[in-house]
Amino acid sequence: MKIALIGAGGKMGVRLSHNLKGSRYNVAHVEVSSEGKNRLKSEVGADCVDIDEALVGARAVILAVPDTAIKAVSSSIIDKLDPGTILIALDAAAPFAGHFPERDDITFFVTHPCHPPIFNDETDMSAKRDHFGGVAAKQAIVSALMQGPEEHFAIGEDIAKTIFKPILRSHRITVEQMALLEPGLSETVCATLLVVMKEAMEEVVRLGVDRQAARDFLLGHMNVLGAVVMEEVDGVFSDACNKAIVNGKTRLMRDDWIGVFKPEEIRESIRRIT
Repeated sequence: MKIALIGAGGKMGVRLSHNLKGSRYNVAHVEVSSEGKNRLKSEVGADCVDIDEALVGARAVILAVPDTAIKAVSSSIIDKLDPGTILIALDAAAPFAGHFPERDDITFFVTHPCHPPIFNDETDMSAKRDHFGGVAAKQAIVSALMQGPEEHFAIGEDIAKTIFKPILRSHRITVEQMALLEPGLSETVCATLLVVMKEAMEEVVRLGVDRQAARDFLLGHMNVLGAVVMEEVDGVFSDACNKAIVNGKTRLMRDDWIGVFKPEEIRESIRRIT
């Protein structure tokens, strides 16, 4: 099965190219920048072809390009795709925002990695240090069949399992649910609160605590507190910790913070991203 990988020389494209190399898929790599072409050649050993050549006979097209480029790239190739081609996006933002062009006989498939979980059973050091995933550490993925025949989900999922391997679990959700997960859950909430925690650590350091001591204390407590909160272990917080949470939440969080998941707020967040 032939796959056209557009943006093959970018950061994500090279990651995908590594995992597609030696797979059962015949990959046509497309990259516009000289820097990307050289990176792909030196790191993967793959050569690029013209986009029109790549699309001939391709049953799937992967868009490994930035969210802001999805609309222009997909619109520029949509008329060149054979009926039944699976157009794959690696993030829900642009498809959710309506940036895919209209064409009823083309399948739209969206997939995204969950990244290796904090709590895992990895023992190999290369896997333990693979925080992004797609190299040595197992990770889950989420996928959505946005448009197209039901049998195309299995094809898209197999491609997703290949480009993001090794796989821990594969979840089927909708594009709307994927938008709740990102940017909603992972970026608006999780990334923001992690940045706040880092800022809090810096403030503790400014107040006189040794930086390494503060970092060790924070990361260690993120581990044990996270294990309790996420029910990774059978444990409870102390009374003192529970009281601190009650006081801290009213001090740190707006009463209406959960509103970041309202449809209009998700749409606005994605509008800014795309």
